[in-house]
Amino acid sequence: MPLQFDMPLDQLEHYAGSNPCPDDFNDFWERSLADLESVDPQPEQVAADFQCDFADCFHLYFTGIGGARIHAKLIRPRRAASPHPAVLLFHGYYGHSGDWMSKLGYTAQGMTVAALDCRGQGGRSQDIGGVNGWTLRGHIVRGLADGADNLLFRQIFLDTAQLARVVGQLDGVDPERIGATGASQGGGLTLACAALVPQIRRAAPVFPFLCDYRRTWEIDLATHAYEELSEYFKKFDPMHDRETDIFTHLGYIDVQFLCPRIRAEVLMGVGLMDRICPPSTQFAAYNKIRSKKSLALYPDFGHEELPGHSDRIFQFLCGL
Repeated sequence: MPLQFDMPLDQLEHYAGSNPCPDDFNDFWERSLADLESVDPQPEQVAADFQCDFADCFHLYFTGIGGARIHAKLIRPRRAASPHPAVLLFHGYYGHSGDWMSKLGYTAQGMTVAALDCRGQGGRSQDIGGVNGWTLRGHIVRGLADGADNLLFRQIFLDTAQLARVVGQLDGVDPERIGATGASQGGGLTLACAALVPQIRRAAPVFPFLCDYRRTWEIDLATHAYEELSEYFKKFDPMHDRETDIFTHLGYIDVQFLCPRIRAEVLMGVGLMDRICPPSTQFAAYNKIRSKKSLALYPDFGHEELPGHSDRIFQFLCGL
């Protein structure tokens, strides 16, 4: 195994995270879920131009927190048991829900598939905005000047929960047999969704983003996807007078602190040479999961395709 740039594996296996957790973290998310309960999702399905002979493809729209209309690609098998399982797919940072064809393997197995477009990123979801301060660099810091309720990732985390609820109420779907998967941002959202929706049965995150922000900054890897952290300090707190307050505030959207809520069985893929989402940040989340869990470790790999892991995830989720 190559020398780890981050921590040796024996330390990673016990690492508990660096970012401070807000004292009212659990109350904050209980209140946020209560806020979501008051939102009528008003789901709408619009037939897509893309179709195939064994599934029906739709653009699914629903209302998320704050009134935004959120989009997901929805694929329904024409011949499936009733009830049957469903899989939720979450994309990487700045991206979108992807091509229809890439999702058909799950549908061919008799599963409903829904792939979210994160609000404000590359897909069709609505971003209603309305925050003060900086929105230039990225979504981690968006809303940071307006209180935790206005953090954009609070809204996106709740969008994943709303999607799970909408999909679980579709005719023929078993709401107790829903799985979730995604890589990078999609990995973080997979964990967040499983934490906020106890009915999620299996979760397969790959090198999850949105974990242990302070650790990323401490080891000088607030670059690439995390670049907005260093840029925020340069613009708004150049002497780091408010460093602890800022990282504590970001703790409300730090996935590691949601992980103890997860009931799903978890399969996580990690590249130990990942310099985009450092392994220690991923282990900070993984080590807090209390449900059945397993790791697929790739010692030589970074933030890239992990050979054979997509097949492993497919077989894992087909066991729903």
